[in-house]
Amino acid sequence: MSTDNKNLSEYDADTVPSAADMKFGIVVSEYNNDITEAVFNGTYKTLLKHGAKEENLLKRYVPGGFELTLGAQFMAEYTNVDAIICIGCIIRGETAHFDYICDSITKGLTDLNLEYNLPFLFGVLTTNNYEQALERSGGKRGNKGDEVAIAAIKMVALKREMEKRGVRTKI
Repeated sequence: MSTDNKNLSEYDADTVPSAADMKFGIVVSEYNNDITEAVFNGTYKTLLKHGAKEENLLKRYVPGGFELTLGAQFMAEYTNVDAIICIGCIIRGETAHFDYICDSITKGLTDLNLEYNLPFLFGVLTTNNYEQALERSGGKRGNKGDEVAIAAIKMVALKREMEKRGVRTKI
């Protein structure tokens, strides 16, 4: 989350595992395209910076934010990726539409995480206005794409670590 005290692009690179052998699906909403493409660019550059190979990054578009969850499910069912990053931008308007769409995406991605045992990452900006979206897509608050890429890498590494250790019932 971006606040006055946090920049989405600031992180300790030493804590990020190598993404050299990881495959990522990236589902991008076409709605608010200038913002979502900027977030995608941040995601893409950060994944490459940490060793991901271009051929292991699969990008697909969906029309809007509401469609992100089904696009992500398609990615899980029809590809062989280690994590799926969902990128969107929902800007509050004068109606409750914002709330319905944000709730739907949040619940949908949560359900997908649990159903598929695969990391589905929430790279969706939920802002009050266009200026806030600009600030979080490469502006003064950094780029949500950097943050979501790091989260994806760390979640894939965590899953792999847990799989190596096997099933444990006690700590």
